[in-house]
Amino acid sequence: MKIMTCPLNGPRNISEFVHGGEVREMPDPNLCSDSEWAEYVFYYENAITVVKEWWLHAPSGYWFIAERHTATDEILRTYDPSEIYKDRVDFSALPKESVA
Repeated sequence: MKIMTCPLNGPRNISEFVHGGEVREMPDPNLCSDSEWAEYVFYYENAITVVKEWWLHAPSGYWFIAERHTATDEILRTYDPSEIYKDRVDFSALPKESVA
């Protein structure tokens, strides 16, 4: 059984988690093209290295970051996103595009 340590809930069975993709700098949704946004959402390097990834502990709804080696699948570290991100992006506050 594979165990992941959730920063909020402690060691848990990996089946309780959902992968959310790599942690990457988000382009400005107001200024980027649809192509740039699609590249941000759907494409990544897929290199053998240590990557930072978003993970969700599904039972508690808690999102956190894990550093994982892509060749060994070893989870090296997990931590709260506030270690990296100090500000939240409020997508509901972004201006809406007018539909003609």
